[in-house]
Amino acid sequence: MIHKNIKYSFSVLLLLVLSCATPKRGLTEATSPIDKRVDSILSLMTVEEKVGQLNQYNGFWDVTGPVPKEGHAAKKYADLKNGLVGSMLNVKGVADVKALQKIAVEQTRLGIPLLFGFDVIHGYKTISPIPLAEAASWDLQAIQKSAAIAAEEASAVGINWTFAPMVDISRDARWGRVMEGAGEDPYLGSLIAKARIQGFQGNLSNKNIIACAKHFAGYGLAEAGRDYNTVVVSDDVLHNAILPPFKAASEAGVKTFMNSFNDLNGIPATGNTYLQRELLKKSWNFQGFVVSDWGSINEMIPHGYAQDSKHAAEIAIKAGSDIDMESYAYVDHLKTLIESGTVNIAIINDAVRRVLRVKFELGLFDNPYKYCDESVEKATVGKNEFHEGVLDIAKKSIVLLKNENQLLPIKQSGQKIALIGAIANDKTSPLGSWRIAADDNTAISVLEGMKNYPNNELIYTKGADVAIGRTQFMWETKINTTDTSGFAEAIATAKKADVVVMVLGEHGLQSGEGRSRADIGLPGVQQELLEAVYKANPNIVLVLTNGRPLAIPWAAQHIPAIVETWHLGTQSGNAIAQVLYGDYNPSGKLPMTFPRHVGQLPIYYNHKNTGRPAANEPEIVFWSHYIDEKNSPLFAFGHGLSYSKFEYSQFKVSSSTFSKGETIQVQVELKNNSAVEGKEVVQLYIRDMVGSFTRPVKELKGFEMVTLKPFETKVVSFSIDQNMLAYFTANKIWEAEPGIFKVFVGGSSEQLLETEIELK
Repeated sequence: MIHKNIKYSFSVLLLLVLSCATPKRGLTEATSPIDKRVDSILSLMTVEEKVGQLNQYNGFWDVTGPVPKEGHAAKKYADLKNGLVGSMLNVKGVADVKALQKIAVEQTRLGIPLLFGFDVIHGYKTISPIPLAEAASWDLQAIQKSAAIAAEEASAVGINWTFAPMVDISRDARWGRVMEGAGEDPYLGSLIAKARIQGFQGNLSNKNIIACAKHFAGYGLAEAGRDYNTVVVSDDVLHNAILPPFKAASEAGVKTFMNSFNDLNGIPATGNTYLQRELLKKSWNFQGFVVSDWGSINEMIPHGYAQDSKHAAEIAIKAGSDIDMESYAYVDHLKTLIESGTVNIAIINDAVRRVLRVKFELGLFDNPYKYCDESVEKATVGKNEFHEGVLDIAKKSIVLLKNENQLLPIKQSGQKIALIGAIANDKTSPLGSWRIAADDNTAISVLEGMKNYPNNELIYTKGADVAIGRTQFMWETKINTTDTSGFAEAIATAKKADVVVMVLGEHGLQSGEGRSRADIGLPGVQQELLEAVYKANPNIVLVLTNGRPLAIPWAAQHIPAIVETWHLGTQSGNAIAQVLYGDYNPSGKLPMTFPRHVGQLPIYYNHKNTGRPAANEPEIVFWSHYIDEKNSPLFAFGHGLSYSKFEYSQFKVSSSTFSKGETIQVQVELKNNSAVEGKEVVQLYIRDMVGSFTRPVKELKGFEMVTLKPFETKVVSFSIDQNMLAYFTANKIWEAEPGIFKVFVGGSSEQLLETEIELK
């Protein structure tokens, strides 16, 4: 099919020969009609045009305005017109996308359409909770729906490719990009990766966009939690902790991978042949393409791994990095490297095939303007059902950390409530980081949400600013560390109140890329404000807004009710108010451990046991511990309370022994011992007691979300087979080793019932 908007030119002749015989191939063989069509195009391409498909540029001029005549923008425009650009990023809006696509399709020799990538991380204009918050829902259907909303809205403005999901496993809350992932657990992270990919990609209709699993690999374990830093891990950690979500993404059919900035065990990921070519493309049989992260090919030069940009291009393409994002290394040097024989044309052909295949699968050759309908754009962006969807996932993402004396939910009438905190009246911070298409001041604030409950007397006072000065994505966010002038008013307001709601935490731009923190307590003067208000009225509900786990030991000891609300996006205030007032019963569970002190980091539930896990006598010093802090977390992975009271009992296994090929059942009774209907995430953990690699003290292997009516009891069952017990062993394969295993079931990684089984 030839789209009506394509002029009758060489591009038409190109499409008419798509059924030609397949030419001789290099690294892969044609196995489908699409592959044959891809090879027909490849046979017509010059070396320069092949390299062009591997070159990605950032948006570079007002595309609906005058054509640039000089400078860097002029060169980019010339490259685009000459077929030397295969994809672009940070171009949005149908008018701009259509203008660029028109150049590629109607003015280049072969008329190959462009891909348009954008960081649609947790929404386009209508913003969902940050991914770490969504992970706290443990609700895979809701997470998939959230991604589908983001895809539909983004696709309506011409975008057809998102650089998401980030599936990096993160164990260190100092790392700013924890907000962008699913937390510390590879099992939960794998399921969420699949859900988000399915939500983004769907059936690749015009409401879907292709997804990108990133960052391959190890980026989330950067030393000291400092962004872009080096990563040194064992085979055990690489295969059992880092890689499972990436393999799950590949199995889910993700169309693209992105490599990472970091070096991994001495080799930059962008130039890592084992990761990209041997593991991903060969062992996992990944058929899509790999894109570099921004400029990461040339970053191998300061890494000390490449001599110059030409050398970096050689390393990256040979290692399997197919597309160069904004390094200009491929477009400047690949042709010369091919002509000199340094790079085999078969490697180039393989990379180009991968890019063209994805463009075919997306339907761009049949309709390059598939995502360029102004009427769809107008009707789609910001529509009401999107707001309903993001409100639903926002409520599900909230975690009740503490609730002494049933302070929550707040009574809906007859109360005098003091609302304190600058973030409570902020309509931008709740949008969080990585929401680059969203407009400022479009979030529902906590103050606005609580005003929807008019039968209480609500008095708001700021207390103290969190951020000061310019707050923009590209710049450091400055924090108020000195101005306490609003404390007196906050204290006076608190003294008059029945309940104090304090909204404290990080500004939305204190987490994300480049935003690592050495101190992960409440920023600025907020801790001082909290303690001052507590002296005036200890009846406090602390509402945390943050993009990472925080170290809040004082609050955990003194404040009776603490609610983790993260950065919840557009519908933030409505979601928080509905939870605070009891119209929604919280069910979230932490996807990442909260430390007592930053000095515990990295801290994670599935740690190893060490040879000296505890002392028989508490005074003895020679065991693995701190002399000034506990080993245990402040709030554990999987922790989350409810307005319901859940009780676990009658934990049973169908057999205490089983053999490979067999399955046993475990079951537990869950009772809602309260008058409030609620949802509980029942969690299954397993510990392999002896392995060829030392094994974690426990690993999440299953979970089920159960809704119980007041005083209702249900039996929850899980199946255990050898696949559930398998891991990457010292034999360098995935296998289940016979032996004794402990099995745990409960409502968090710490509150568990326990039994024992044996695999023969």
